[in-house]
Amino acid sequence: MAARRRRRRLKKRTRRQLQGWGAVAAVIAVVWVAGHWSVVWPVLVAVLVAAAVGGAGWALWRAHRLAVGQDRAWRAQEEARARELSMAQVDALSWQGFETYVAELCRRDGCTKVVVSGRSGDLGADVVGYLADGRKLVIQCKKYAPHRSVSSQDMQKFVGTARPEHGADVALFVTTGRTFTRDALGLAVRQDIVALHRDLLGSWVKGAHLESLIPLNGSGGGTRRRPSA
Repeated sequence: MAARRRRRRLKKRTRRQLQGWGAVAAVIAVVWVAGHWSVVWPVLVAVLVAAAVGGAGWALWRAHRLAVGQDRAWRAQEEARARELSMAQVDALSWQGFETYVAELCRRDGCTKVVVSGRSGDLGADVVGYLADGRKLVIQCKKYAPHRSVSSQDMQKFVGTARPEHGADVALFVTTGRTFTRDALGLAVRQDIVALHRDLLGSWVKGAHLESLIPLNGSGGGTRRRPSA
């Protein structure tokens, strides 16, 4: 107990000494500043001005970066809206307009030498072009009502012409219809036809890249290359 009381008294004495020395240091600082104010105040003013200018500059820089970022995002959104239609607008297209729009989507995604047939008797090749890696792309476009399905007969016709007649590396059957029948989809998978029904078309319209859609429907990846001549 006595040792504890001695430690307490020592701590109190040390605290009082530190407080006393702190007060002395504060008095000395005040006296020094008062005696050297003519030297201190220009430096103090310069520091305060530099801090104010730096803070204002930093705030302006942040505001500029924020404005540039917002402008860039707005321009990107406007460009996306300008090049993309809603599915309601796609449904309002004629069959010729639909083929032209599919060709535009291909060009958007980096396809080259894209040609629209725009006529009957094209043997299923409504749009022809080349993917960015050089594969030949042949597309059959079916502008159907949203509730309608693509039949097996429609798919058989395209299977019979896409590669034998047009030498397609990637054969794409795209429709505004709701889906493909089970037989049509099974045939597409067996014959390596990419089948894009309404939902996948909607993703394409909204900005999904064609290369990302090719593997989604069954095994119709169209990734095989024809041997070079």
